[in-house]
Amino acid sequence: MGNRPERDPQGGRITVLGAPGWHSVLLCAGLALVGAGVGWLVGPLADWLVTLPWAPMQGPARLVGSLPVVALSAVGAVAGLALGLIAQHEQLVIRLSDESVALTRMGRERTFPRDAVAAVFRDGKQLVLLGREGGELTRQECDLNAGRVSAAFTRHGYGWLDADPHQGEFRRWVPDTPGLPEGANALLTARQKVLEKKGPSDGDVGELREELARLGVVVRDEKRRQYWRTVREAGPAAG
Repeated sequence: MGNRPERDPQGGRITVLGAPGWHSVLLCAGLALVGAGVGWLVGPLADWLVTLPWAPMQGPARLVGSLPVVALSAVGAVAGLALGLIAQHEQLVIRLSDESVALTRMGRERTFPRDAVAAVFRDGKQLVLLGREGGELTRQECDLNAGRVSAAFTRHGYGWLDADPHQGEFRRWVPDTPGLPEGANALLTARQKVLEKKGPSDGDVGELREELARLGVVVRDEKRRQYWRTVREAGPAAG
């Protein structure tokens, strides 16, 4: 997809940012080839395991060893292709115009009017849109080239920042932290459990971030640790 200019129905400029088509093709093809190679190796490995009396899972190993190498390679290729398609589905696509920002990831699109976006910046591999009251409108994983992203936002008149202007306000969360709005500690406790068990990409982690945003709490993650700050007024949910 890359960086593609378009026109909206009102004649304005639209820029679409996403992984180029060749990147997606190479990713899927590469993972399919890797999967096929792994499948080809599984058969000899299973045959070797059944020669070791102390090795576990002798029954499954015999079953796998009895299958044709071509079949195992085909299964591996399909598994690799599936992983590639999942990875492509999880990539962020940005659709920019002078009037709004639309972010699509994992089949979910969120649109933010230009007037609601105070500034935009990258926090590691995450793209963050700040609202007018200091809250975060959204925080999304973004593997796109940082220079292309910043140039596109600047070209459409959005304020691009080199760093989070509220970086110094974040504090590490520990259970029963004082000073948080009522109910925030319970949400952070639940979110911490999901974060440790499933990682930051899990859907529940994002949903709990949105619930915290409604309470006026902004949360960011570092190595599965939560850091928080509050805003003066609870703003729009941050996804």
